[in-house]
Amino acid sequence: MTTRRARAGAFTAGVLCANSLPHLATAVTGRRHLTPVGGAQSAPWINAAWGTANLLAGLALARRAAGGEGRWDSRLVAFDLGAAVFATWMVSSEAALGANSAPDDVG
Repeated sequence: MTTRRARAGAFTAGVLCANSLPHLATAVTGRRHLTPVGGAQSAPWINAAWGTANLLAGLALARRAAGGEGRWDSRLVAFDLGAAVFATWMVSSEAALGANSAPDDVG
């Protein structure tokens, strides 16, 4: 795998792994959360499935990007950047749109 392709895979893995966290946390707490599968008020079980799918895909991409090598080098930076970009986008979109905020959560 080329270095550029490995970094792109690591970046995407970071995005997917970061995306899995809010869905899995929402599922554990029994709340509803936006998913592409079930819409704005997706049930906890849908969030569990979506979060698990994102986590498994992210881990598979991370493993592929690692390529069996012991050191991550720039691929680790790409993974971290993917997670940071996703987190920044999520905070910004929630601040602007509030898609996952319940009316009583808005302060």
